[in-house]
Amino acid sequence: MSHDARAQIAELGQLSMSHLQSRWKELMGTDPPRYNREFLLRRLAYRIQELAYGGLSQAARAKMNELLRQAGCDELGSLRHRKQIGSGRRELPVAGTRLIREWNGQAHEVTVVEGGFAHQGQRYRSLTAITEVITGTHWNGPHFFGLRAGKDKEQVA
Repeated sequence: MSHDARAQIAELGQLSMSHLQSRWKELMGTDPPRYNREFLLRRLAYRIQELAYGGLSQAARAKMNELLRQAGCDELGSLRHRKQIGSGRRELPVAGTRLIREWNGQAHEVTVVEGGFAHQGQRYRSLTAITEVITGTHWNGPHFFGLRAGKDKEQVA
């Protein structure tokens, strides 16, 4: 690795979050995402090396895109068929997973299916819609089914 690239990468660790965000704008040409410091550091370090030595070869990029397609992702690596919960930090369980919640003495079972959820023979796009059917009021569906911990609970891994 060239001395200049090494020095730039080493300097990243000393920068404040606002300076990292400014550096992101310089190197990426976009507003920085709302990720944590570690993400910004890693992605900026990669970008510095990419600018200094070039990116992936066409062959490597083609192989990566083929593997992503086989895994159900598009060429940019974003998930095509798997929905995200909340701010995108956690993915929903895989299709076939059963979620069970007791409410007012009755067990309610929801099955994760491709593109949504199944509950009592009906398909729904969201857990929140099912939670409204069960409780008769608006609740956060992922929280209701234990996929998102409350402020006083440990976060679900």
